[in-house]
Amino acid sequence: MQTENHYEQEHAIHLEDHFLTRRQFLQRAGMGFGALSLAALFGEGLVAPACAQTESSLMPKKSPLPAKAKHVVHIFAQGAPSHVDTWDPKPALTRMDGKEIPNLNGMAMASPFKFSKKGSSGIEVSEVFPQLGEMVDDLCVIRSMYTDIPAHEIATIMMNTGSRLVRPSLGSWVLYGLGSQNQNMPGFISLRPGGAPPGGTSNWQSAFLPGMYQGVSINTKVATLSQLIENIRNPVTPLAEQRRQLDLVHQLNEIHSQNLQKEAQLESRLEAFEMAFKMQTEATDAFDLTRESPAMRTLYGRTAQGNQLLIARRLLERGVRFVQVWAGGWDHHQDLEERLPERAKEIDQPLAAFIQDLKQRGLFEETLLVWGGEFGRKPTRDRNGGDNPGRDHNAKAFSTVLAGGGVRGGLTYGATDEYGMAAVENKVHVHDLHATILALLGFDHKKLTYRYNGRDFRLTETSGEILKPIIA
Repeated sequence: MQTENHYEQEHAIHLEDHFLTRRQFLQRAGMGFGALSLAALFGEGLVAPACAQTESSLMPKKSPLPAKAKHVVHIFAQGAPSHVDTWDPKPALTRMDGKEIPNLNGMAMASPFKFSKKGSSGIEVSEVFPQLGEMVDDLCVIRSMYTDIPAHEIATIMMNTGSRLVRPSLGSWVLYGLGSQNQNMPGFISLRPGGAPPGGTSNWQSAFLPGMYQGVSINTKVATLSQLIENIRNPVTPLAEQRRQLDLVHQLNEIHSQNLQKEAQLESRLEAFEMAFKMQTEATDAFDLTRESPAMRTLYGRTAQGNQLLIARRLLERGVRFVQVWAGGWDHHQDLEERLPERAKEIDQPLAAFIQDLKQRGLFEETLLVWGGEFGRKPTRDRNGGDNPGRDHNAKAFSTVLAGGGVRGGLTYGATDEYGMAAVENKVHVHDLHATILALLGFDHKKLTYRYNGRDFRLTETSGEILKPIIA
């Protein structure tokens, strides 16, 4: 005999009854008896639970190959630093200064900066990097980089995504492959000093990868924590009530997914809501530099760039997988002799302190550091520089510096021609750099793929060679 409680449950109003498509309404109204009979034949075993739980894909994952690095810090020198004035000395330019270089359509411009050998490795470093020069035995300088197009926006996106089209960023691929070590913090964070860089959000987007792998952009130029991460705390609704609201939204989304289909944009937005909820406690601590000692803040320089790198170290300690640090201001078409040292000074002490700090905390060997821009500069004078010249864009040659994370220190790799106009020895394309980064993280770049629109995509598209000689 049916109990009274059974009838109450059977005729109670359920949440899913409020979400019907027109087709579902006609089916239930016009063919209800047939549907009931069919359900009776199938049985309840084929009906999925209303709120089936799935494991978060942001959970930490083991790399398929032995890994030397667990984290990546990409310090992006946007604007394109002049390699022949920083990491790639060219005595031939001094000899040819003021003379026309054959086949280069311009007058040679000698570097105004002195290069000298540093460390036991004897690598020549420009005087604009006095503190980094003293740490050259920890650095690997790739002198033979090249890219596709010498236009800031395109080349910036290329360096960060491996493509000139809309593609997932390097940080998104890393997060997709390895997951996050901290479920209460974003696994990919982009630290920018103010406005959006060339290419904007394309530089930390996830594109066709699920939205949970997109980078979280933080403006580090603002003064307070509430400005640093807008709306980090809800001033009206307590945490317990926020949790109930999120649980209800997840339940509604599950009903929507079962009745219609899963929608990537909706799933992405819910992941963002969930992460924002979790960050209310963890992020307030990670970005609060007042918790650092005065001595540590002085070590980093108490500058905007120093604050960024100090935040980066605090994020690494909390398991953030990929940190992108924007360090722009290198677009020197004129006044190079004055402007380049000023810009170099802003990164020299903070980056040297960052490396020193990571070593002291045992994080250096598991953290891959990458410093470099989107392309290089020509060895000739920029015609728009007048009496205070700079250098024009050059996609054929530039330098990138790596450190930590399984990279051999005290090493230079590749070479440009005698004037620094083009890479000629062990040429390294952006795809080769990305392939090497993934290899250090324990991935075969050809196998880290994501299927989209019937095709398997990868970060390095259809090319890319691992730079095995630079791996320790």
